[in-house]
Amino acid sequence: MLPVLTVEITPLVLVLTQITTTPLDSRVLLLTVVLCGVGTVHTEIAVRVESVRRRVTTDTAHVDLCSVWTFAAAIVLPPALAALVAVIVSAHQWWRSYRPRTPLYRQVFTTATIVLAALAASAVMAAVADSSRLAAIVLAVLAYTTVNSCLVAGAIAVSTAKPDLAAAFGDWESNVLEIASLSLGALTALALLINPWLVLFVLPPVLVLHRAVLVRQLAEAARTDLKTGLLNAAAWHSQAERALDRSRHDNAPRGVLVLDLDHFKKVNDTYGHLAGDKVLAAVADALRGEVRDRDLVGRFGGEEFVVLLAELPGGAATELEAVAERMRRRVERLRVEIPTPDGPLTVAGLTVSIGAAVHPGGAQDLRTLLQIADTAVYTAKRDGRNRVRMGRSVGNSGLPRHLVGSEPPAAAR
Repeated sequence: MLPVLTVEITPLVLVLTQITTTPLDSRVLLLTVVLCGVGTVHTEIAVRVESVRRRVTTDTAHVDLCSVWTFAAAIVLPPALAALVAVIVSAHQWWRSYRPRTPLYRQVFTTATIVLAALAASAVMAAVADSSRLAAIVLAVLAYTTVNSCLVAGAIAVSTAKPDLAAAFGDWESNVLEIASLSLGALTALALLINPWLVLFVLPPVLVLHRAVLVRQLAEAARTDLKTGLLNAAAWHSQAERALDRSRHDNAPRGVLVLDLDHFKKVNDTYGHLAGDKVLAAVADALRGEVRDRDLVGRFGGEEFVVLLAELPGGAATELEAVAERMRRRVERLRVEIPTPDGPLTVAGLTVSIGAAVHPGGAQDLRTLLQIADTAVYTAKRDGRNRVRMGRSVGNSGLPRHLVGSEPPAAAR
């Protein structure tokens, strides 16, 4: 907790050292009032949009667009007043949009990181602006986003046993959105320097950007399974159909795997449904770890998962079976740590039955492949679970498909 406390105290100390040298002429005070006012108006107009964004987002690094106003303040105001704008805008946004879900102590830390980011940008402007205002703004953007991102990632690193720093720094789209917000902040600062009331023309683009981001997040949420982060059944089916359509042109074989966790109901009955959700998420991560970026992994509901492997090399059936075996072994080795009031609980001994089918360059549609793989799963279940079964269709001759498979090592039976 000491690093977090240090982050929260540092901006207060820095601001107190700046107060006595802060000019308080009428223009500076007007700019401060305008930025606080337009920042709170933005929050009030976008309060429902931001609340929905907060509910549907799965990103650790959530970009709330208030940096438009706090970065503008860092450019045009003295450091102490820029910090004041950051505190007022951030606190008002928390009160109106985040308060039910974000506790006060977390908001205090978030506000501290924003203030430190604004102070860093303000310091860069003071050091470089005399030589090149454009270079100063570019460097201020880098300083703001670097300080803010690193402090948030650092807090996650010291407070989490197994931190996901990649998620803490955000994906590419989140970082682009932050740069876009800071760019609008720079334009806001230029408008303020020309005429403070020109800032009103910045508000409509910010609100449109806010809604555009919400639409993207809703589209992402509509295709994502919330418990695992995988594609949901509808999204997986749609993307898999397109992948198979492409294979009819390039004649490249694809493979489909259907995976069903063995005795998953026992996990829910023994440890509870929250533990079951943790297990599903861990299995999803294990499956993602065994495929390439262009492969499709989805959750079909319950304890069933599905994978489409694109562009299998020669010996497609052999390669598909090898991937399925790696997945089976990886799930078998999983140990899922679950926090409880009585201490951490470990769920182990998980197994999965896997059925597979190969798409031989256009001979079958997705529905047929899923039926073949699903039948293979039930064969794996009947044969004792925790094993892979390959389902194969013999061309288009009408001959019945046959099921072959690989046995797990004796210790796993």
